Amino acid sequence: MGSSEVSIIPGLQKEEKVAVERRRLHVLKALKKLHIEADEAPVVAVLGSGGGLRAHIACLGVLSEMKEQGLLDAVTYLAGVSGSTWAISSLYTNDGDMEALEADLRHRFSRQEWDLAKSLQKTIQAARSENYSLTDFWAYMVISKQTRELPESHLSNMKKPVEEGTLPYPIFAAIDNDLQPSWQEAKAQETWFEFTPHHAGFPALGAYVSITHFGSKFKKGRLVRTHPERDLSFLRGLWGSALGNAEVNRNYIFDQLRNLLTLRGDVWRRTVANAKYIGRRIFAPLLRLQQSLQRERPVLEDEGGEPNYNWLTEMLENWTRTSLEKQEQPDEDPESKGSVSDFLDFVRKTSICASKWEWGTTHNFLYKHGGIRDKTMSSRRHLHLVDAGLAINTPFPLVLPPTREVHLILSFDFSAGDPFETIRATTDYCRRHKIPFPHVEEAKLDLWSKAPASCYILKGETGPVVMHFPLFNTDACGDDIEAWSDTYDTFKLADTYTLDVVRPLLALAKMNVRENKKKILREMRNAAM
Repeated sequence: MGSSEVSIIPGLQKEEKVAVERRRLHVLKALKKLHIEADEAPVVAVLGSGGGLRAHIACLGVLSEMKEQGLLDAVTYLAGVSGSTWAISSLYTNDGDMEALEADLRHRFSRQEWDLAKSLQKTIQAARSENYSLTDFWAYMVISKQTRELPESHLSNMKKPVEEGTLPYPIFAAIDNDLQPSWQEAKAQETWFEFTPHHAGFPALGAYVSITHFGSKFKKGRLVRTHPERDLSFLRGLWGSALGNAEVNRNYIFDQLRNLLTLRGDVWRRTVANAKYIGRRIFAPLLRLQQSLQRERPVLEDEGGEPNYNWLTEMLENWTRTSLEKQEQPDEDPESKGSVSDFLDFVRKTSICASKWEWGTTHNFLYKHGGIRDKTMSSRRHLHLVDAGLAINTPFPLVLPPTREVHLILSFDFSAGDPFETIRATTDYCRRHKIPFPHVEEAKLDLWSKAPASCYILKGETGPVVMHFPLFNTDACGDDIEAWSDTYDTFKLADTYTLDVVRPLLALAKMNVRENKKKILREMRNAAM
C-alpha cells in the first residue's frame, strides 16, 4: 500500500493478502519436508511476548531453533510485543539468516560497547521534530544501549522477502495510549495498533496508512505534509517503551539526562558543532530552563507532592564540577552535527516531555476523516502510541480476527511473572468481544502457574488451537524458576549482560522448542487435516 491516502477497508489489506497467499506455497513445501500432507496450508502464527532483553534474547533462541528444526518455514505469521519485536525485526534485517543473527548477538554482547555519540546525535536530530516525545529519547538513548545496536533501516525494507513468501508475515504490536480508559473499562478493540512492512493502523477499524507515510500529516484522509519514514530504532523504542513500571522508566530517563553533561570531550566533538567553550555557553540556558520549568509547575511530582527538579539541579551541579578541559574541546568536523542551541532544545524538549510524561506522539492519520464515525478517533490531531504490553503482554488480539484465519497459535511467553497472565487477559478480552478462544478454568491456571511445564495445549469448540510455552518452566529449570527469573529481570541493565549471561538464556529458549517439537508437529498435522 504505497498510496498517499488513508485506507479504510474491512479485512486484510491487499498487500498482506498477496504476501500470505505466496507464503502458502512455501508452507506446503515445508510441511512436506516435515512429513505432513496437506491440500491447503494451515495458517500458523508464532507469538512472542514482551520482557525486555530477556524476551529479545529468548525470542531469538526460539526463532533460531524453529528454523533449525524446519518449523519456522511452516509459519505464516510472526507477531510480537515489546522485547520480542526487537528479535523479530532482526530476523528480517538479516534476511532470515539465523546463523548471522546469532553471530551478531554474540558480537554485540561480547563487548561492553555502545556508541553514545551516535545515539545522542540521533536524539538531538529527532528533537527538531514537532512531534518529539520521550519515545525518541527512549529509542535512541535507552533501547539502543540495551540492545547495543542502532538500526537505521525501515520496516518498508522488509517487503521483498515477505512479498516473495520466503519469510512469515510480521506484525508488530502497539496500543493507543489515549484510549487506555476505554481499555481499562471495556477492553476496547480500537486500542490495538499494528505495524507491518506494508501498513500501520487500527485493525479493529480497518483503518490503515502506508508504512512509508506513518508519521506524516493527514487531514480528511488526504496527505497534507510528508515526513520521512521513521527508522527501525525509533519503532523499537515505541514497541518496547514499557520495560519497567513508570517509576523505573522515569528514573532511568532522568539518570541519562543527569549524565549527559559529564560527557567526555570526544563525545561532544562528535555530537555538537563548534563545541569549543561549550561549558560557558550552556550553563546559563540550563539555569533558565530550570527556572522556567519551576514556574510552569509540570505534572511530574515527587513523593511529597511537589514538582521534582532534582535531576536538572544535579545536571547543573555536575556541569560546574566538570573540568574546563573536558568542557572546552576543540571542534573537529561540524558538518551534519547539531549546534549548541540544538542540544539545548533537545534538553528542553526532553524535560518538558518528561514532566508531562508524553510518549509516542505522532500525527493522527484519521484526523477529520469523514469515514470514521467515532469522534474520539477522528477529532484528535495526534496519537500517542506505546508498548502493547501495557494492555496484554502478547499480541493475541492481532492474530485472532477471523480475517487472518489462523488455525494454530504458538504462544511463547517470556514474562518474568505469571506465565499465564496473558492467557487470562486474552480470555477476558475475547469473552467481551465474542471472539473464539480456548477457555481454561481459573483454578487450573492458578495450579499451572505454581509449577509451569514447558508446553500447554489449549483447545476450544471453535477458533484456533493455542500452544502456550512458558520460558521458565519445571521441565527445563527444575526447582530454580525463581532464580532464573531473578537473573533475567525485565529491567536488568545491558551492562550486566555478558556472553556468559546470554548463552544460558538462548540455550533454554532453544531447548523449549526442541523438546516440544513432536507436540508442535502433531498440532500442525491436526491443523492440516
